[in-house]
Amino acid sequence: MANRLAHETSPYLLQHADNPVDWWPWSAEAFEEARRRDVPVLLSVGYSSCHWCHVMAHESFEDDATAALVNENFVAVKVDREERPDVDAVYMEAVQAATGQGGWPMTVFLTPDAAPFYFGTYFPPEPRHGMPSFPEVLEGVKGAWADRRDEVGEVAERIVKDLAGRSLAYGGDGVPGEEELAQALLGLTREYDATHGGFGGAPKFPPSMALEFLLRCHARTGSEGALQMAADTCEAMARGGIYDQLGGGFARYAVDRAWVVPHFEKMLYDNALLCRVYAHLWRATGSDLARRVALETADFLVRELRTPEGGFASALDADSADGTGRHVEGAYYVWTPAQLTEVLGAEDAALAAAHYGITEDGTFEHGSSVLQLPQEAGPADAGRIASIAARLLAAREERERPGRDDKVVAAWNGLAIAALAETGALFGRPDLVERATEAADLLVRVHMDESARLTRTSKDGRAGTNDGVLEDYADVAEGFLALAAVTGEGAWLDFAGFLLDLVIDRFTAEGGALYDTAHDAEALIRRPQDPTDNATPSGWTAAAGALLSYAAYTGSDAHRAAAEGALGVVKALGPRAPRFIGWGLAVSEALLDGPREIAVVGAPDDEAFQELRRTALLATAPGAVLAFGAPDSEEFPLLRDRPLVAGGPAAYVCRHFTCDAPVTDPEALRRKL
Repeated sequence: MANRLAHETSPYLLQHADNPVDWWPWSAEAFEEARRRDVPVLLSVGYSSCHWCHVMAHESFEDDATAALVNENFVAVKVDREERPDVDAVYMEAVQAATGQGGWPMTVFLTPDAAPFYFGTYFPPEPRHGMPSFPEVLEGVKGAWADRRDEVGEVAERIVKDLAGRSLAYGGDGVPGEEELAQALLGLTREYDATHGGFGGAPKFPPSMALEFLLRCHARTGSEGALQMAADTCEAMARGGIYDQLGGGFARYAVDRAWVVPHFEKMLYDNALLCRVYAHLWRATGSDLARRVALETADFLVRELRTPEGGFASALDADSADGTGRHVEGAYYVWTPAQLTEVLGAEDAALAAAHYGITEDGTFEHGSSVLQLPQEAGPADAGRIASIAARLLAAREERERPGRDDKVVAAWNGLAIAALAETGALFGRPDLVERATEAADLLVRVHMDESARLTRTSKDGRAGTNDGVLEDYADVAEGFLALAAVTGEGAWLDFAGFLLDLVIDRFTAEGGALYDTAHDAEALIRRPQDPTDNATPSGWTAAAGALLSYAAYTGSDAHRAAAEGALGVVKALGPRAPRFIGWGLAVSEALLDGPREIAVVGAPDDEAFQELRRTALLATAPGAVLAFGAPDSEEFPLLRDRPLVAGGPAAYVCRHFTCDAPVTDPEALRRKL
């Protein structure tokens, strides 16, 4: 018998539709039911590619005795954190404040007024490692609710009050300048792992947003140290096990400092952000490795995450069947020497083991190894290695594939659109620009209503029921602006403008601070607001970046002022916590640089025009915006009053409200950018 989740669109909720637990989706009705029955709410938050979420589901939520205990004493509510980041953020903040740590699955007990009073993450089916069992926790909460209700109420009230007092007043005290960005660079240098690249210890996450800051910092200041940290980190990740050496694309994070053993889930957002970073690294250095990784990651996105409707699915699971029917982490990706021999024969297997760092003992579990790339193949072996990789990939295709979370999240699709548009343009791959355009079309068609309000998710071409949050508006606008720059189609600039007007109208607080949910969104126990990067740029700083670019394209004072107001938080946090506000620092680099506005005018089929456009695309100037087309074209405000020079194509570069004389020579343009 299915429970109430059977009608949801989230793949994660659907995974729980046949549980004996009588789950409710997050809804006013669920809390009314708790009030009517006078029982607490058990809130369980997770997502579909989360390993420990699956473990707890299998051990506890699929168990009849545990389910009976839940159903009798609680109203159980299941939330997909990727669909409702606002609900997740508010209760995660409470969990972290109360316990000092957080994670998923997140398990929170609430009063029927949605106030939290007891917290945890994963609970095992029987007591272990000093953790109580899940049934013990359920019995304990049931007892407290029955016998110590006053105490529960006081705890809940105190937590809600504490959360309400956490509103951020960062904004309005000016924008970050040279000094703050120099301090941020110094802070990153201190936390840099000079042996393995990246920042901090294990587990180690790909620092996409900080890498964008370092590349922009180098472009603006010429800092060799910034470029070296970015290039070395990118190389270490690309050679490590966190990168899929056969199929392209990155795993979520590495469990060790040296990037060897990944947590095998592959997320759309990581791959979109990293694809763009490697494309930008190539633009700065011409590195062959950066070019290869950018293109392989773009191809991975299209091959494995693209949905039939043209959008991009959220994630691939870490787990899959290992050939004995057991579902284990990494089964799809790891190899033993015996498996190599079976596919390649003894001689090629020996070369493959040396090339990919596969050992008899294994670098992962049970004698298996994650493929790495300790060094490039010598010219003599390049052909043989290519043949080995092709045969291993073909053999891997025969394995059972990891599950895919097919929901389309607006924000992450915006990031993918930006990455594919730029990668396609930089490397002469119009097919990638086409895939970006198709995803953008889907967002306009399915996710956007006639007043430009966004729905956060869709599945199978059908919009979900949850409103977009700030990161959806910001990242989709970012994607549309990138698409405008590479296609020359002004409609994408217009769509970005509609979204950014809503950011100014519906998400902005006094003094330029931003909220993660709109003014008229469902009221939670507090209104979520977080300027720091997590796995993706914060909605706050992503909005600042898109507002700044839009202002550069249109000359709009309102959008420029909103961007500057939002960047007050980077002035406050950048010098103190640069690792956690990398995107805000990257946007601040663009602000300090202008950003530059580039207009290239001419006839589309003129070779000189194409050469100028290509030179502008290759500009490393932070956050530069590009418009190209016929002189006085209506597509972009930047093209107005920009005549040809001596009847031929020309490029105009402006920054800080002043424009240089037009140039007709690509080399002269390159020097300006």
